[in-house]
Amino acid sequence: MREVCARAGHPERSFACVHIAGTNGKGSTAAMVESIARVAKKRTGLYTSPHLARFAERIRIDGEPIDDGRLVRVLREALDLGPSLTFFEVATLAAFLAFRDAGVELAVLEVGLGGRLDATNVVTKPLACGITSIDLDHTDLLGETLEAIAREKAAIAKPGVPLVVSRSIVDRPEVDAAIAEIAQRSGAPRVSARESAARMESAGLPAAALVPTLAGAHQRSNAEVAAVLASLAGLPSSSIGPGIARARWPGRLERMERDGIAYLLDGAHNVEGARALRAYCEEHARPEWMVFGALADKPWRAIVDELAGVPCVGVVYAPPKGRPPAPGGEVAQYFEGRGVRCEVATSAAEALERIEAQTPRPASVLVAGSLYLVGEARALLLGQATDPPIAM
Repeated sequence: MREVCARAGHPERSFACVHIAGTNGKGSTAAMVESIARVAKKRTGLYTSPHLARFAERIRIDGEPIDDGRLVRVLREALDLGPSLTFFEVATLAAFLAFRDAGVELAVLEVGLGGRLDATNVVTKPLACGITSIDLDHTDLLGETLEAIAREKAAIAKPGVPLVVSRSIVDRPEVDAAIAEIAQRSGAPRVSARESAARMESAGLPAAALVPTLAGAHQRSNAEVAAVLASLAGLPSSSIGPGIARARWPGRLERMERDGIAYLLDGAHNVEGARALRAYCEEHARPEWMVFGALADKPWRAIVDELAGVPCVGVVYAPPKGRPPAPGGEVAQYFEGRGVRCEVATSAAEALERIEAQTPRPASVLVAGSLYLVGEARALLLGQATDPPIAM
């Protein structure tokens, strides 16, 4: 990736950037930082993954998905420059090229997986780096302990570049110590988001500025990280509150409605995410039905253990498209073993149709377990087109 970037003339050096890693929350935090920068009248770039419905969502300029014509051009250029690159490396290089060509002033880059070996980690001098959370996910690639995963994600640290860690990390001493070790070795100052945000409030930042519009108690922690990253990136404090308030991040505790049914959509594709969703439902939602889907390589049994605690009439399993899904029969059996009725559909469309056909209005439905499933269901509810699944 570094060789190809050099061959391309180092497009990743043509803009300032903020780099964000984490098991969960990195996308929400990236969206908040980018929103703050737009409020500050910066020309922004936002690179995230995966997309919900269309690939263009991954590369945003001034808050809008890249247009199809420009996307085709940068993807072709990226493929010409690096025909042996992986899918994610091509996407990342295409984002760098798009941001360079658009004259982006500040790009917010979300790590795809881990940190140390991630394609986004070719950036050498970000204005600030952040880590939002650490939990067990992708253990086959990142390690089987929280400390090992923390070290992989902390490897985005750069000499002299502040590394901001969330309150959830500070509250886990073994995780914080692992990150601090890598930060010290890299020469990166470790910054506590909670402590820095408190100092910002003492200096005059209104407490309400750190109250996000995005749903979920965990978003307060993400808002702290976003505010500190924005401040370290030189953005004015006056843009922090409005930026956090205006940030949107679809598919994460997102509410929608169709034909008298209220839908709550949330990826919840790992145990930490499922736990947060269950806690949210205990306070704010009482779904009658759940549409659940999971990928085969995810810890779907542990996710079901959490979501089976959400009281509902029943579950309809819908296999996510694009990557091998968890076996429907086994998922249904596992739900049933936890006292939850579960039937199996062949698709998100069929799952929604079944529920809509047998549910009196008004009603509420939870869609969860996979961002791929959430993206498909969301597009169906909105009547939007989706890109075909991408083989990776």
